[in-house]
Amino acid sequence: MRHTTLTLEEARALPFWRRPVFLLLLMTAAMPLAFSTWLALLNNFVIESAGFSGVEIGWLHTVREIPGFLAIGVIALLWIMREQVLAVSSLALLGAATAITAWFPSFSGLLIVTMLSSVGFHYFETVNQSLQLQWIDKRRAPQMLGWITAVGSGASLVAYGFLVLTWKTLGLSYNFVYMLSGGLTVAIAAFCWFAYPKFESPEPQLRKFVLRRRYWLYYALQFMAGARRQIFVVFAAFMMVERFGFEVHEVTALFLINYVANMIFAPLMGKAVAKWGERRALVFEYVGLVGVFLAYGGIYFFGWGVMLAMALYILDHLFFALAFALKTYFQKIADTQDIAPTAAVAFTINHIAAVFLPALLGYLWVVSPGAVFGLAAGMAGVSLALALLIPRHPDKGNETVFSGPLAKPAE
Repeated sequence: MRHTTLTLEEARALPFWRRPVFLLLLMTAAMPLAFSTWLALLNNFVIESAGFSGVEIGWLHTVREIPGFLAIGVIALLWIMREQVLAVSSLALLGAATAITAWFPSFSGLLIVTMLSSVGFHYFETVNQSLQLQWIDKRRAPQMLGWITAVGSGASLVAYGFLVLTWKTLGLSYNFVYMLSGGLTVAIAAFCWFAYPKFESPEPQLRKFVLRRRYWLYYALQFMAGARRQIFVVFAAFMMVERFGFEVHEVTALFLINYVANMIFAPLMGKAVAKWGERRALVFEYVGLVGVFLAYGGIYFFGWGVMLAMALYILDHLFFALAFALKTYFQKIADTQDIAPTAAVAFTINHIAAVFLPALLGYLWVVSPGAVFGLAAGMAGVSLALALLIPRHPDKGNETVFSGPLAKPAE
């Protein structure tokens, strides 16, 4: 990376492709090339190559979430490197670990390589979220985060489109696809390292553990989001393979539809959040997710078919795309210097349940898959109740409906 250091104001004089926002877009596009490909192939790869059942897949995802739980370690790393440097380094680690995934077709081998890729993924996501909230103006944040979500979906679309069109026709191997996707992510990370100056955020970030009482609602929403997300990430796609016998190109085609929908609707969702506010956006998301998870359970309890399962999977993704409203809620209530350390703390809180839920629910899955989705519906209901505590116009000192614009911020 060049030694030039620029403020955000000075960076406005750079060509658009070298500005901070473009760097965010580029890194956001690079991450899914590795992670989305890994996720698309994972269920088929572990079933075909390692003979996984619900128990093993649960343990794999538990191990994958440990670095997320330890994301608080980002605060320590910020003492020795900038957030921008850490983001690019983590992106490179994600790509390298993805590239070698197929070299370890065993339970223990997959746990190790998954742990490495997960460190890259979770540390990148932690720092990337922090940089987004620091580098993007509050007034433009909902729209810009909507576009960033769309760019990430577009990168996933490219990866999935490649798999759908070539997996069967060219007879691709797991190793070739993992090497290609991981290698591309490493190449983009290298470009980000050498092509961009270091950008100074408007305010120096605190490099210590930050846990403020007035952020309690944000922490609670993060905890529930992490618990609920695990059930979708671990078991929804696994259901498509285990129950309905989906092959790689069929699972990937489903992902492809999801990301086309996200590319179209994410920018619109950004406008909707800007117009209607975080409270309404999150309430809409959680009401939708309650219905989706209850319907998932119906597939097992009432024998509903594959077409409904596919429709629910797509709806699930669309509702999750609204999650950036939680970021903009925090951006509005936070002290600017708190953004980096709180991003690390929030990521850890988000992953508390993730460390034990996948393994625990893996055992429940083999007894009653429908009960797993019923539990997810209950979690979405708790998230809905919490979202109703967000004020219509959140701000510092007006973090919840129990506080007011004139209330003193509690520390």
